[in-house]
Amino acid sequence: MSINELKSRIENDQVLVLERIIEAPRDLVFKMFKEPEHLKHWWGPIGWELPVCHIDFRPGGTWHFCMKCMDPNQEEDYGMESWGKVVYRDIIEPETINYTDYFSDADGNIDENMPSSEITLEFIDLGEKTKLINRVEYMSAEALKTVMDMGMIQGITETWNRLEEHLNEVK
Repeated sequence: MSINELKSRIENDQVLVLERIIEAPRDLVFKMFKEPEHLKHWWGPIGWELPVCHIDFRPGGTWHFCMKCMDPNQEEDYGMESWGKVVYRDIIEPETINYTDYFSDADGNIDENMPSSEITLEFIDLGEKTKLINRVEYMSAEALKTVMDMGMIQGITETWNRLEEHLNEVK
């Protein structure tokens, strides 16, 4: 199976739009974003794992997680942890997930020094494929630049590649 290319664009200096065709039906792709047993297999860039993944998948619910670099070849990142907290605003299964994404600590306290983002994930049914659209809105162009400089595009590309690999295993 070929990996589809990630397309990205910036709108209004503070909205990052990412699109990709996923080689799996919409219901199955949506399921990958809501169940911890699936997220643990693919969330995060190559070499990173998800040792903590607590989800309350409902409007008003949260997802608290930790990504940890387990690849010794990623020298300066090896052993590093990156904690996040998602607060779900709206969920229309299997069409959209709207949430606020924050950097956090291990206790789920939001890191006010890092930019949060408003995210809308859209799952468009293409039969045996799904068009996944991820709109990420930041408070400012500077906040978007901060995460872009952290390697956002590479990280999302690797993460969605891992999603496709996991989908091939579960299909």
